Amino acid sequence: MQMREPNEGGRNVVVVGTQWGDEGKGKMVDWLTEHAQGVVRFQGGHNAGHTLVIKGHKTALQLVPSGVMRDGVACYIGNGVVVDPAHLLLEIQRLEAAGLDVRSRLFISESCPLILPFHVAVDHAREGQRESSGAGKIGTTGKGIGPAYEDKVARRALRAQDLKHPQRFAAKLRELVDLHNFALGGYLKSKTLDYRPILDDAMRAAEQIRPMLADVGYALHHAHRDGANLLFEGAQGTLLDIDHGTYPFVTSSNCVAGNAAAGSGVGSNMLHYVLGITKAYTTRVGSGPFPTELPMDVPGTVGHHLSTVGQERGVVTGRARRCGWLDAAALKRSLIINGLSGLCITKLDVLDGLKEIKACVGYKLGGRSIDVLPLDADEVAACEPVYERFDGWSETTAGLTEWDQLPKNARGYLERVQSLIGAPIDIVSTGPDRDHTIVLRHPYQA
Repeated sequence: MQMREPNEGGRNVVVVGTQWGDEGKGKMVDWLTEHAQGVVRFQGGHNAGHTLVIKGHKTALQLVPSGVMRDGVACYIGNGVVVDPAHLLLEIQRLEAAGLDVRSRLFISESCPLILPFHVAVDHAREGQRESSGAGKIGTTGKGIGPAYEDKVARRALRAQDLKHPQRFAAKLRELVDLHNFALGGYLKSKTLDYRPILDDAMRAAEQIRPMLADVGYALHHAHRDGANLLFEGAQGTLLDIDHGTYPFVTSSNCVAGNAAAGSGVGSNMLHYVLGITKAYTTRVGSGPFPTELPMDVPGTVGHHLSTVGQERGVVTGRARRCGWLDAAALKRSLIINGLSGLCITKLDVLDGLKEIKACVGYKLGGRSIDVLPLDADEVAACEPVYERFDGWSETTAGLTEWDQLPKNARGYLERVQSLIGAPIDIVSTGPDRDHTIVLRHPYQA
């Protein structure tokens, strides 16, 4: 028998956030798609928001992969994503109104669990109950993400494939409506929902969604085998991961690089390079511990500077993001979990004009020193950050495209951050546009 030469296929990159989300992943995914033929979203739902700025025009995406902004790039929504049919269609229509071809190159896994109106109702009711009881909100986006994932792991979810079978869908839907209405009207003391409008809306959406359904894992396998470069796009950030984040102040899915395989239906041997996206400082939306957080209300303070200059508001919720210094000890945790190949530092230009810059290099906790973020949220809340100080710079870094163009103090800051975290800085983003990028090592060429 004659042995054939192995087909190495394309090269694949995973992009993950290394902090509490909002690191600027959307821009970097969009930038990297110049070298990719397919972009895969592998977890989360429309609680994620990626803002892309291309030639000054801003576009916000929530479910549709960022590759949609590049002509000819295939876009895949993997099985790890929970999909709200109504929102998906609205997002597609908005993109089509801007002149983009979406439906012919969007492929949705038949295994995606669906978010339906009762999931949203339960999400809101629970947050309201937590607040009224004094327990405090988790800080969800209220999009129904968590309740939809609960139905998935309880093995009762309606999935995208059920949209192909109206009778099966209707029967399963009635059971789910009854179940969630029992919780809404009983335990949560909230308004229940009617079955018929939910079914009718879902069936109308099904007519448009069915042509986009696909066996995504198999399609990715073939694309890779045929030489396509693929880009796996994460949502949220590592420190919001359901297993590895500051639980319970986390999202409802696994945001880490390893889930790119499970959440899209491919083997881990198809993941060749993991790019961690990291702001030059730190932000967080919603509740939960945040060791390096700074007050933001007083003009002239660093926290106010980061918030206003960085335009720190959530893409999905519009909520102000909490801001603080870079936390290298937290980033070490992300390095461990994700197996990062390299880092991309974003929003460096936000630090322009600060006389002094700090970075957390570890913590004091209960009389001992530690150099990595703890796994227990209560311990994280008790951490006292230990800072290293750096001289700032007065020159602007906005829009620079070469490392040597950066101010000396900016280069020194980045070099020290690199050594603290233990992963190379391969890319520096100096502004929101595609072209505002310094490349030291390209993920598709590394």
